[in-house]
Amino acid sequence: MNDLIKKYITVCEDANGVLQSISFTNNEKFNFAYDIVDELARIKPQKRAMLYVDKDKNERNFTFGDLKVLSDKTANYFSCLGIKKGDRVMLVLKRHYQFWLAVLALHKLGAVIIPATHQLKEEDFNFRFDTGDINAVFCTHEDDVTEEADKSIAGGKRDVIRIMTGPAKEGWHSFDAEMEGFSEEFQRRETRGDDPMAMFFTSGTTGYPKIVTHSFKYPLGHYVTARYWQNVDPEGLHFTLSDTGWAKSLWGKIYGQWMCEAAVFIYDMEKFVPHDFLSLFARFGITTFCAPPTAYRILVKRNLGKYRLSELRHVTTAGEALNPKVWQEFYDKTGLKIMEGFGQTETTLTVCNLLGTEPRPGSMGKPSPAYDVDIVDEKGNTAKTGETGEIVIRTDKSVPCGLFTGYYGNEERTGDCWHDGIYHTGDTAFRDEDGYFWYVGRTDDLIKSCGYRVGPFEVESVLMELPYVLECAATGLPDKTRGQIVKASIVLVEGTKGDRSLEKEIIEYCRQHMAHFKCPRKVEFLDEMPKTISGKIRRTELRGDK
Repeated sequence: MNDLIKKYITVCEDANGVLQSISFTNNEKFNFAYDIVDELARIKPQKRAMLYVDKDKNERNFTFGDLKVLSDKTANYFSCLGIKKGDRVMLVLKRHYQFWLAVLALHKLGAVIIPATHQLKEEDFNFRFDTGDINAVFCTHEDDVTEEADKSIAGGKRDVIRIMTGPAKEGWHSFDAEMEGFSEEFQRRETRGDDPMAMFFTSGTTGYPKIVTHSFKYPLGHYVTARYWQNVDPEGLHFTLSDTGWAKSLWGKIYGQWMCEAAVFIYDMEKFVPHDFLSLFARFGITTFCAPPTAYRILVKRNLGKYRLSELRHVTTAGEALNPKVWQEFYDKTGLKIMEGFGQTETTLTVCNLLGTEPRPGSMGKPSPAYDVDIVDEKGNTAKTGETGEIVIRTDKSVPCGLFTGYYGNEERTGDCWHDGIYHTGDTAFRDEDGYFWYVGRTDDLIKSCGYRVGPFEVESVLMELPYVLECAATGLPDKTRGQIVKASIVLVEGTKGDRSLEKEIIEYCRQHMAHFKCPRKVEFLDEMPKTISGKIRRTELRGDK
C-alpha cells in the first residue's frame, strides 16, 4: 500500500497476505480527482495512467500529469458552459478517452456523473432526462446518439446543455475544439464525502430502471476491488471489458486501479470480436483482466493456444454467475484460475474470491471484509449451511464505504430494500460448510416446481457442460400439476441444428446429471438471447411476463 492511500485506508492482512479487515478515515471531504489523481500527478507526473487504443489501433498514452492538466482544462470549460456543483451530467461516450477527462472534471466541480450507454433511443433519453433531472449531456459523435438525444430534448422542450465529441453541429458544443483554449489550472472546490457524486440507471430487467446514487466516498470502496480481487500491478496494465455506460466501468477502469497506481487499458472497439480481442494481450502486454462470464463462455470455444497470453497472470469475473464447466475449460487452456466476485450497482465488491485464497469453481467466494454480509431465510434468520436464502448486507452497526445512499427521487423504493438495518440484495445463494457462497438466482427468478425451489444457475451449469451450448437460461413456466416446470432457452454454437432429436438428447442428459424435479421439461432454441442494453439476460421476456 502506497503512502497516499494510507491516509484514507487501513488494512489488516494475515501471514499469507489475505485481507482480514479494512477501515476508512479522513473521507469527510474526500474527492478522488483531487486527492488521488492530482496527488499522483504531483508525486509521479510521468507515471502512465492509461493506454488508449482507438478502433483503428492508434495508441495514446496518458500520464497522471496529463490527466491533471486535461481535467483542469475540462473543468474550466464545463464551468464556462454553466455546469456547477450538484448538476447532473449524462455521459454517453462509449469507450472514448474523453470519458475519463469528463469524470475527473465533473468530480472537481462537484457535479454528478451519470454514465449511460450509447444504445439509448429517444424514449430512453426521455425517461432519463425526466427522472434524473438532467442538466447537461455529453455524447459521442458516432452512430445516431446526438440525433436521439435531440429528439428527446426538442420533444420535451427541455433546457439541457449539449456537448459532443468530434465536429460541432447545431445546438451542440464541440468538446474537442472548444476545450483546448481553457486554462490548465483549476482552483479546488470543496465537496463533502457524503455529497452525491454518481448516479447509475440500472438495466431494468424487470421494469423501469432505478437510479442508484453514490457519494464521493464511493471510489474508496473500490480499493478492495482492484487490490485484493483484480490484483492489479502498479507496473502492469489492467483491462476490464466494459462499456463506460455501466457501473462496471468504474469498478475496473478508474477508481481502484488508479489508487493502486496501475495503468488501465482502454480499447475503443465497436464490438467484441474474439480474434481481434485476443491479439491485444500480446501486443500491449496486458497483465490482469476482468470480464463478464459471457466473454469467457465465448473465449473457451476458441483455440486459445494460438494466442500469446504469457504476460497475463490474473483474471476475474463478475456480473453473472460463472458456470464451473467454463471455469475448468479456461483453466485447462490457460493455467489461470478465474476469480469470481459478486456485487451490484448499489454496492462495490461484496462477495469474492480474494487474492491469496483458493477459488472453488462456480462459487462466488466469501464475503469481503468491507461488508457485513449474511444469507437469511424467509423469516430473516441466518440460513443454515446448504440452505438457500437471500444475500443481505447488515448496516445496523455501520454503513459500509461503497454502499449506495439510496434511489434518487424514490424514498419508497429505497425503503423497500433497505430497512431495519439491513440492505436486501434480492439475490439468493447458499453457504457451504467452509463459508463459500454459491449463487442460486434473483428472488424473482426462482422456479417453484413440485414444492421445490429451483435456482436457474444450477440448471444452466449442467446445460453448459454440453459442447454445443453457447448460452442458456432456465426459467419457470406455469403448470397446473407442478406449479411450474423448468424451461431451457438455448443458443447453440454455430453449425449445430436445434431439432426435436437434440431436445430429447438435452433433456436426457439433464436427467442423468441432476435431480428430476430440476430437469427442463421444455427446450427452446434461440438465434440469440434477449438481453438488456447492459447485456443481462431478460428472463422476464423468456417467461413471457406481462
